[in-house]
Amino acid sequence: MAKGFDLEGVVKVIDEVQTFASGFSKREFVVEVEDGKYPQSIKFECVKEKTSLTDGLKIGDSVKVSFDIRGNEYNGRYYVNLNAWKVENASGAGAPVEGQGQESNDEGGPVSSPSEPPAGYDSKSGSPDDDDIPF
Repeated sequence: MAKGFDLEGVVKVIDEVQTFASGFSKREFVVEVEDGKYPQSIKFECVKEKTSLTDGLKIGDSVKVSFDIRGNEYNGRYYVNLNAWKVENASGAGAPVEGQGQESNDEGGPVSSPSEPPAGYDSKSGSPDDDDIPF
């Protein structure tokens, strides 16, 4: 059921690894993507052993992030995470970021970007429903 997605942009923020009492660890990072008039800052997270994917990143690097969308419910509230499982240099013709091994998705196979644009997407203007509000 999980579908993989790819996104290219420039690294804007790289947080420190967070380790919790349970032994779970995660690291969040932000990639800025050009989207018409207003750039979008997209937050990803790497969990457990995948936190090392961001070790070779520097702010300003052009990267291609392969990720899955994960959602869960907790106490009646719903949360969505973009779970990165591969990070590559965008300018390096598919070369992995330094210190990163080749990874695969949860199903063990390659993933592709969705072929259909999201609902409400206006292909003429390049933005959803001509929304001029930056948030």
